Amino acid sequence: MNNKSIQAIITGITGFLSSVLGILYVPVLLMVICNIIDYITGLMAAPNRKGAINSYKSMRGICKKVTMWLLVVVGAIMDQLLKYASATFGIALPFTFLIACIVAVWIICNELISILENMIDIGVNIPAFLLPLVKHIRTQVDEMTEMLEEDKETEDNLI
Repeated sequence: MNNKSIQAIITGITGFLSSVLGILYVPVLLMVICNIIDYITGLMAAPNRKGAINSYKSMRGICKKVTMWLLVVVGAIMDQLLKYASATFGIALPFTFLIACIVAVWIICNELISILENMIDIGVNIPAFLLPLVKHIRTQVDEMTEMLEEDKETEDNLI
């Protein structure tokens, strides 16, 4: 296989995924990249922590990552239900995949925190502002979801 064929295959795969996922493409791609980096840095940090690497813990970690992907799928399903319900009432929602994107961003923040903690355990000096910054972003996502919940409760009380 030459370089052009590989490039064509990668372009085809990314184009297909982008068309299927739409606005979710970038958050899902970043989430998967963070999952992989977290897994690798976790393996690298394991000797510096209590306990040894074993296949059970490793498999459990992989299952956890796959379950994170399923959380985004659950968010996408909820988005589709909201879209269907609002269309039934003649309301056009100005967004697609809002819940799934919020879930993906929240997972990315958690993965980034874990990656930074793994790097600290490995012995890498990280900039002092980095970990608090990622934790702040995660807090902002949590606050945004709380606002959405409050808006939903207000709408429910009005109905």
